[in-house]
Amino acid sequence: MPWRTHAGKKPHECCDCKRAFPSKLKLITHQEAHAGEKTYGCNQRQKVFITKSVLTYHQKTHHREGKSYGCSKCGKTFPWKSKQLTLHQRTHSGERPFRCTVCDKAFMVRTYLTVHQRTHTGEKPYECSDCEKAFSKKAQLLIHQRIHTGERPFGCSQCQKFFITKSKLILHQRTHSGERPFRCRVCDKAFMVRTHLTVHQRTHTGEKPYECSDCEKAFSKKAQLLIHQRIHTGERPYGCSECPQAFIQKSDLSNHKKTHAVGKSHECSECGKVLSSKSILIIHRRSHTGEKPFKCSACDKAFTSKAHLIVHERIHTGERPYECLNCEKAFSTKAHLMIHQRIHTGERPYGCNECQQAFIQKSGLTNHLQNCHAGVKSYGCSECGKVLSCKSTLIIHQRTHTGEKPFKCSVCDKVFAAKSYLTVHQRIHTGERPYECSNCKKAFATLSTLIGHRRTHTGERPYECNECQKAFFWKSALTNHQQTQHRVKSSMQ
Repeated sequence: MPWRTHAGKKPHECCDCKRAFPSKLKLITHQEAHAGEKTYGCNQRQKVFITKSVLTYHQKTHHREGKSYGCSKCGKTFPWKSKQLTLHQRTHSGERPFRCTVCDKAFMVRTYLTVHQRTHTGEKPYECSDCEKAFSKKAQLLIHQRIHTGERPFGCSQCQKFFITKSKLILHQRTHSGERPFRCRVCDKAFMVRTHLTVHQRTHTGEKPYECSDCEKAFSKKAQLLIHQRIHTGERPYGCSECPQAFIQKSDLSNHKKTHAVGKSHECSECGKVLSSKSILIIHRRSHTGEKPFKCSACDKAFTSKAHLIVHERIHTGERPYECLNCEKAFSTKAHLMIHQRIHTGERPYGCNECQQAFIQKSGLTNHLQNCHAGVKSYGCSECGKVLSCKSTLIIHQRTHTGEKPFKCSVCDKVFAAKSYLTVHQRIHTGERPYECSNCKKAFATLSTLIGHRRTHTGERPYECNECQKAFFWKSALTNHQQTQHRVKSSMQ
């Protein structure tokens, strides 16, 4: 009664497991599975089957018994003419007869279309009985269930590591073989995973497909967008278990946790220095032995650690994998990115104990202490007698007398007494505004302009007139006020 398969009726129910079937014959076949009766045996292998049809399928697929049907293009043979051969021939012809009515995507097999349509409907018919997570494909559910069962059926023959999926095992095996089958046509760089190549190619094309819905900033990686969105939401999912601090990225939390590390038990026998881990101790010891086992293939320079070699190789490849989420500037090391990000946040963690100055980098503080506070703490100008706190500031000041301006703009030939003045000036040509207000997202070319702008939000007016007690956001506004208001009054008196 074929109409039952279309009508969905299954009147024949198994008394053992309550499963229902559209025909009595299928029920009988099913019940044999409960009885354990396997009456159809393979004459080539010691295998038995419940039904004759399953035996026939086994003999055709494993032993090629009976008639086989060959592909006219490549000669591959199949036990049945109808389905398998027809589907295979579509790989040659490119025929995709099953088309999605929503997005017009086409497929070779009807079941692929059915699974694809679930991306539009949101249907997830395969639910996990352990955690109620649902999936659009049965294969996804089976893989997911291995998380609960702990099953890892795919083992590496070289290191005895086991994996949930075959694809993960294949990727892992490439770490042993060094195979990188996905190569960039532009720069010849090779990758283990196709998705890594896709992301890399965006460095050449400039493509940024992941756009923020709040500020329309775009990113080349989805992970970068997700991290960026936390700036808008205020989400800090990585909390420290030792203190109340929380972080946007996991890597930031990992770095922070090192500040709490108390039990540093790895001591160098040569110099007595205590390191936080055994691996760092091994690298440190090489500074005593002079061992540099990691050599650059491009220039033969050698390094004590593989990480140092990887960073060095970026000089040759030009790779800058660490991108700033605020201004899209890229860097070859994560440390350089973290220092750069302080330009946007205004953070200056290295403060001077002698004066109020603070610095973005530790090296900036070190230079400041050497120039400004080491021994003689003041530097007098021989021309005008003005006293400066730093030697470097004195050198720049002396150029106002000599007229020397050694830093020239390559765009408009304008010259400056200090490199920092040139850097700020060049932003007129580039349009770069690296200092962004966290309140209104307005951006500025200099940090001082941002600090002044922030006062419009806080209401702070630090520059007060000693004549009339009127206060201002900017020092220049106070100066202008004193010149125009009080100088006029004093001249009238």
